Amino acid sequence: MMKVGFIGLGHLGKAIAQHLITEGIPLIVWNRTKTKASTLGVPVASTPGQLIGEVDVVILNLFDSGAVRSVLEGPDGLLSGDCKGKIIIDTTTNHFEQVLKFHERAKECGAVYLECTLLGSVVPASQGSLTVLVSGEPDVFDEVKPLLEKMGRSIYYLHEPSLATKMKLINNLVLGSLMATCAEAVALGEASGLERETVVNILLSGAGNSMVLNAKKENLVKGVFDPQFTSALIYKDLHYLQDLCRTLGRPLFTGSVVKEVYAMARARGLANQDFSGIYQVFSEY
Repeated sequence: MMKVGFIGLGHLGKAIAQHLITEGIPLIVWNRTKTKASTLGVPVASTPGQLIGEVDVVILNLFDSGAVRSVLEGPDGLLSGDCKGKIIIDTTTNHFEQVLKFHERAKECGAVYLECTLLGSVVPASQGSLTVLVSGEPDVFDEVKPLLEKMGRSIYYLHEPSLATKMKLINNLVLGSLMATCAEAVALGEASGLERETVVNILLSGAGNSMVLNAKKENLVKGVFDPQFTSALIYKDLHYLQDLCRTLGRPLFTGSVVKEVYAMARARGLANQDFSGIYQVFSEY
């Protein structure tokens, strides 16, 4: 059985790690905040460099490309360790240009880097029912596919480096736009004199019926926005998507407007709430 390391125990990463443990995958973990690592009941490495020397595969789930770069190349980073022949599976939503550099740096150090972007949040992660988009070497994908199948029910192999990352950003255009539209509709319904729960239920019976609104119904009804996927993350992803459109020579119509709504959430101190908390921006008016 493969020895697996895991780095990045935020809301999504911890859910993935816990599910892998329940599936019988022996993990060694590292996290910048050590208390998050100690609660899993598995061995904790002192540094990423030490971790990669003790495993065959390392899974990353980090905030952004800056965090990935730090874990890969920082003092005692993964690439400072014994990484020859090791596989780095990066589930972070990265910048499409930076991810190409990660492929190159890993190869220079004798490791193999595999993009494995994820569609879905904490609940499907805890059930092993995420959607996984993969780019990288086909033989390496075949080698780790049984592990990826513990994480996701649907796996799409897109081969060419950066395609998985680009498709994840495109997916999050839909995710962020749908959430903003649903949140604005709820705020407008309330302003018109309807109860918030009634508005949500009517939307779910009509044009608003979607995976997004179904998943965030309770947040909107109760006005509680404990984070699963934060406004800070969707804002970052939409910013990366704007960069992608710039390189493609294409405008980004809805995504640019929606990104600025999440910027308003950030300006109001809501960045670390769940992205459904965008409702609070619309409800102010």
